[in-house]
Amino acid sequence: MPERYGLFFSKYVASGNDFIILDNISGEIDTMCLDLGDVARDICRRRLSVGADGLLVLESSARADIRMRIINPDGSEASMCGNGARCAALYVSDNGAGSDLKIETGAGIIGASVAGDNVKVRMSDPHGIELGLKLGVGDTIATVHKINTGVPHAVHMVEDIENFPVEEYGRKIREHSAFSPQGTNVNFVGDPKNNLAPLRTYERGVESETLSCGTGTVASAVVLGLLGQAESPAGIRTRSGEILTVYFRIFPGHIVRDVYLEGSARKAYEGKV
Repeated sequence: MPERYGLFFSKYVASGNDFIILDNISGEIDTMCLDLGDVARDICRRRLSVGADGLLVLESSARADIRMRIINPDGSEASMCGNGARCAALYVSDNGAGSDLKIETGAGIIGASVAGDNVKVRMSDPHGIELGLKLGVGDTIATVHKINTGVPHAVHMVEDIENFPVEEYGRKIREHSAFSPQGTNVNFVGDPKNNLAPLRTYERGVESETLSCGTGTVASAVVLGLLGQAESPAGIRTRSGEILTVYFRIFPGHIVRDVYLEGSARKAYEGKV
């Protein structure tokens, strides 16, 4: 594709979630006066550009090793992305920052540990938990569990996960008045067996099903724990087929602490756009 911005990028992937990383730790990109929302809308387009689930812009931080900004493919900015954080941690570790890191995000400072291609991040404490909400979705009543794991999520248990119409129902729940005005990410969780559950996620900002969602994986595992259907560490099989591990501690009153997300990540390629 023709070079439009003169930006060097790296493409990283974590359990099927792929991200374009722009290194702005030096502040050089700031001098280019780019609208990063426009850039994300352009280069995250699949088949027409680089293609990705999101744009990660890494900046210097006075409070952590780096600051991570997450720009969705629709140009909106998210406060947190679990798999994005794992990719960002691997990127800065690959570039000499060490294996134990702190990352500043819009949802607070999180920790990350890198061991080879395995990256484990400590997530912010979940909040805004409401279990058993009854929502009118189309011509059905859906039982949805609400939780914020850095960004808002809805979790809905389904029987036939493989054939469930994720795009249709995901869009309806994402736009439901119960989650207005910002909307929500929507997770569909299949029957958990042996502390392992399959997951499909409709992501806000991407406005489609993705192969994986880190904060959605955490939301789903924690909700399963709260419902007594899983215990820590819980395994979540993402749409990509990779299993992510979620650690958590549950206290009375739906208080959840010490939440970690662990799985592999890798560098796919780098280039200039």
